[in-house]
Amino acid sequence: MEISIPGWGELAISRIVFDFNGTLAVDGHLGPDTRQKLEGLAGGGFAIYVLTADTFGLVRSEMAGLPVTVEILTGDATGTAKAEFIRRLGPEHTAAVGNGRNDEAMLRLAALGIAILGREGCYPSTLAAADVVVAGIGDALDLFLHPRRLVATLRG
Repeated sequence: MEISIPGWGELAISRIVFDFNGTLAVDGHLGPDTRQKLEGLAGGGFAIYVLTADTFGLVRSEMAGLPVTVEILTGDATGTAKAEFIRRLGPEHTAAVGNGRNDEAMLRLAALGIAILGREGCYPSTLAAADVVVAGIGDALDLFLHPRRLVATLRG
């Protein structure tokens, strides 16, 4: 996705990194339209990654059959691990989507950071680190499927 945003700059996103719980899933389960929209993004050329501490232990079964790369993070420094993952991918072409305390650094580092303020809440500093805040995962996914929405939100 390449898009010019007046007053903000050029955006060239080829990779999207998602948190799982509270972002893609609620209580460990994907919403009804999420699977279809993820398939649409992958079919549109985006590389999709899911980074999670897997609080509910359901990420592998919920993501089965989807064209995504899942990384389960362990230990106490999952926020640092998520930021390092963005660095390895190349932040200039990566968007990050999350809601938790451990998502703050990756949202700040990525070319585009999107915070979800949904049913599981959003950590205040993560909200502040985002370029865009949306009410749910469907809205976040739609920003990539309908990128002019980003222009409307981010233009100067």
